[in-house]
Amino acid sequence: MSTFVLVLFLWIFSVCLHEFAHAAVAYRGGDITVKDKGYLTLNPVKYLDPVTSLLLPVLFLVMGGIGLPGAAVYIDRSRLRSAHWDSAVSLAGPAMNLLLLVLLSGLLVMPAVASSEYAPALAFLALLQASAVVLNLLPLPGFDGYGVLWPYLPAHLRAQFDRYAGYAVLVLFLLLFMVPPFARAFWGLVGLLVNGVGVPLDLARLGYAEFRFWD
Repeated sequence: MSTFVLVLFLWIFSVCLHEFAHAAVAYRGGDITVKDKGYLTLNPVKYLDPVTSLLLPVLFLVMGGIGLPGAAVYIDRSRLRSAHWDSAVSLAGPAMNLLLLVLLSGLLVMPAVASSEYAPALAFLALLQASAVVLNLLPLPGFDGYGVLWPYLPAHLRAQFDRYAGYAVLVLFLLLFMVPPFARAFWGLVGLLVNGVGVPLDLARLGYAEFRFWD
């Protein structure tokens, strides 16, 4: 139960950092309205929604240990100085998850942390960050990977793809849980990223088992 509470709390905090990164880059890129909207803060109330920020992410955590970011900041893209800034705003979120993954891996090599009871939870949280990086960089409408490409797409393609943004989570759910080749490729990339920063996958799996305290 303690692992569940710790991981859930830290995951929500990391979602705030993910969205803060989007807002901070947007502010630097010309959209000063994000400050008036209150996005340049780590207050979760500014980002979170009961369904998309809590229900769906927790459901994905419980079902498959997947870090689904569930918050959003509303950027006025017309205020951004260039397509490069527009693309950078989308890239900032996954970059924050990658930074958190590296920080967690650094913590886990510290003897005092590695030998503590919190090590499995932190390793599982690291795996969630890795899954968030891979997930967000998928070029699906509604995800950051699509947002990185969006400024460079022809207007007619933008309009066509944007219509399907509301179905992105459903498509992702179907791909991950009903299309085994896609799921294997996804988790293969996550595993490579986790191993690449030196986080033991076995420890992350133990953390996931402890997270599912009801099993």
